[in-house]
Amino acid sequence: MKLEPHDKSILFSSTEIPDVFFTEYLSPANGDYIKVYLYILFLSKYDKDIKINDLSKKLALPVKTIQEAFKYWEECGVLIKKTTGYILVNIQETELLKLYSPKLTSSPEDIKKSKDNQYRIKAIENINNQFFQGIMSPSWYNDIDLWFKKYNFDEQVMLALFNYCYERSALHRNYIQVVADSWYKNNIKSFSDLDAYYQKQEKISSIKKQIIRKLGLNRNLTTYEDAYVEKWVIDYNYSIDIIDLALKKTTSKTNINFDYINAIITNWNERGLKTLAEVQEFSVAMKKKNQDIKTLEKKTNYNNNSATQRNYDNLDNLFAN
Repeated sequence: MKLEPHDKSILFSSTEIPDVFFTEYLSPANGDYIKVYLYILFLSKYDKDIKINDLSKKLALPVKTIQEAFKYWEECGVLIKKTTGYILVNIQETELLKLYSPKLTSSPEDIKKSKDNQYRIKAIENINNQFFQGIMSPSWYNDIDLWFKKYNFDEQVMLALFNYCYERSALHRNYIQVVADSWYKNNIKSFSDLDAYYQKQEKISSIKKQIIRKLGLNRNLTTYEDAYVEKWVIDYNYSIDIIDLALKKTTSKTNINFDYINAIITNWNERGLKTLAEVQEFSVAMKKKNQDIKTLEKKTNYNNNSATQRNYDNLDNLFAN
């Protein structure tokens, strides 16, 4: 495999690591991948032939890691694969082309010239100073401006978005995009929307923890169980007090079944029961109904094997306890 230097003009010629590598590529990359990049950047200046096994030995990395690193940098556009080897792309030139791609992006200068974006400009400046120590790469200006347009976030939400990702040590584009998509799908535009969303998530998280504790589970809830809880809390607007009544129905069960719990809670919702008092009143009524039926069966020598004589909904048995 031969590493060839990318054809580049004198304007972009450099034997050093461009600053744009630190602002655009360093953060999201795996440490081993960075190690591979730095070494092939060094070798590319000498037009050397290099084999994967040689790289593996020189860098003390598994062959598989070297191969994954090459694939990663290919996907980033840093390497171009050829039949004879690879071309190491000049990332300064790549980032310059991104900045001046027509109709797709706006330059930082264009954003600052807009009189209608003064608050937005201030938010971008705050992001630059707070999260990039005042040296934010120009391409971030484009991304933030496009996110403003795509998601219609107000300035406080955009600041909160960067703060959320920063606190999770994930201040890179892909993660920010995922979080922004999630917020957008939850109809977050203003800071009050975001505050309501946080409160809702805290409520769901608290109820999940209480369910785990009440059921004595030594694990987190599965994805499907999470979906059930979110439905009970968000769609049905049920409190933990109402959910707890359904959980108590599992005390006689050997295996805890969320489908069973969901059937009870969904039945309450379908019957239009909204408050704890309404659910309790209904449960007492159903328990009395089942007791009356059993008493009647006993007095009339009811044949338990005769399913055709049952004139009540089988789901009512869920409330017999």
